[in-house]
Parts: sequence; C-alpha cells; structure tokens
Amino acid sequence: MLWDDFLNSEWRDWRGTGRSEDRLERKDWVEELIRTHRLRVSALPTAQEMDKLRAFRSFLLSVVRHIAAGEALLGSQVKELNRWMEGGPLARQLHTGMDGRMAISYTPLESGWQGAIAEIAGSFAITLAEGEASRIRICTNPDCLWVYYDDTRNRSKRYCDEKACGNLMKVRRFRAKKRQNGSNDRQDEPM
Repeated sequence: MLWDDFLNSEWRDWRGTGRSEDRLERKDWVEELIRTHRLRVSALPTAQEMDKLRAFRSFLLSVVRHIAAGEALLGSQVKELNRWMEGGPLARQLHTGMDGRMAISYTPLESGWQGAIAEIAGSFAITLAEGEASRIRICTNPDCLWVYYDDTRNRSKRYCDEKACGNLMKVRRFRAKKRQNGSNDRQDEPM
C-alpha cells in the first residue's frame, strides 16, 4: 500500500544496532516509490517539499500510533487528513476489470509533490474507509516499529515479518529466560 510504504521511509534497523535512516533523503528510494505507485512527480522533492513530506509523515504516524493503540480516530485527525487530501483533485473513470466487474479508477489531476501527498493521504483514507482500521499495526519489535496492515485471518500478526522480527524476538525471549533461570539456579546452590 502506498501509505505504509511512505510511512516506512523512516527506517530503523530491526536487529537492534541502533542504525536508522530517513529514506526520503535517498534518491533511489524516492524514485522507486514514484515508479512503484505511479506518482505524478517529475522531480525529486525540493527542500520545502521535503519539509512538507516529513510533516505529513509525522502526522500520519501519529494517527497510526493512535489506531494501533486501539483508540478511535479523533475528529481533529479526520479534519487534518482531509486537509492533506485537498491538495490533489481527481478525475474518476468507470471501467470493467479483468473479472468483468465494474470498478472506478481515480487519476490525480495535480502533479508534483502536493498531489503525491494527497494521493498518499487518500490511500490511507481508503484503508480506513474500506478496510478495518483495527488491522493497522506497528511491529512489536521495539527496534523495528515498521507499520503494516495485518491481513491475517485471525488478526493476530504481531511482527512485520515472522522470519525476521518474529524469530529475533523469540530468540531474545529465550535468552532472557535462560539468563533468568541461570541466575535462579545460582541462588539455589548451597554455599
């Protein structure tokens, strides 16, 4: 999804090295975002547009944290999300999909980063309106904090990736338990 790809541009090393980077500053990452999501942007963001992108990312992350904590969206959050979406008027087209069902496509009329921000905001709004907000999650690995949409049937996904963060956290829990049991064993030894 566009909105979570954008949010995860604030990357942290999930392995716990403390490394992080703002991928919005990487030309290759921004170009891939533009290409993957067909954003109508012809140039990399200027310093002023970068400030706007970061402000929007910060707002969106605060909303995701609010939702991930199980709280309902606030009216002020909805109002601000609508404000971010106003920057990108759309043309709507009705078409027939591969499966024969009718669908509406939305084509942004505004090009540039203001329109891209509106598209990102719109993709998040669609997830809220058509998906289930309670499925928006933040990886429980404290070193990762990756944002994702839990599409599992039983809604029990705790990590962005079970093989990476999931396994790492299992190993950490195992080692902590082993250390704790080791210290308990030493306390039980006769002197």
